[in-house]
Amino acid sequence: MMSVAIERGMRLYNAFNKETFVFSGPVDDPAVARFDVVLEQGGTGGGNALLHIHPYAEEHFSIRSGQIKVVVEGKEHVVGPGESFVVPRGKPHFFANVGNGGVEMTIEFTPAQQHLRFFANFASAAANQTQWFSKNGDPHFLLIALILNTFPNHLYLAGPPVFLQKLIFVLLAPLSRLRGYRIEIEPVR
Repeated sequence: MMSVAIERGMRLYNAFNKETFVFSGPVDDPAVARFDVVLEQGGTGGGNALLHIHPYAEEHFSIRSGQIKVVVEGKEHVVGPGESFVVPRGKPHFFANVGNGGVEMTIEFTPAQQHLRFFANFASAAANQTQWFSKNGDPHFLLIALILNTFPNHLYLAGPPVFLQKLIFVLLAPLSRLRGYRIEIEPVR
């Protein structure tokens, strides 16, 4: 199996979400996962603005240009240039570009876990394996199962109990491999 290496400065574009990941920070720092994100007008983060949680990490947004809306537990927060916002661990959220142009921001996860590798997998798949996504950019559920099983405790869908999602992903991960899905950026063991 070929594994993609993450290098500083590497850029991955997700046309579905109008989102470019720029891997600007240290690759495997255990304290913080840091990368830059460029969202085009109308762009979203988190899989087409899918409501999700990070059970063990805080997500920090620092906006350099443009304006995003971060929705946390149903409450909207608009964050603009020079401003920062933190989503506490375990809180259901999503974000989207709500300005008239592009957004440039830095996203950090603390602790890092392996969020950089986790997000690089989705971005790499969106850039290189478009057949694994619907016309609207939604990843096939088997791809979700494989990545979320490979990187446990990084991200879960808001709503269904986490223990149930973990069980489903463990059961579906082998099937996803049989169907040809793969992890392009391996976790560090």
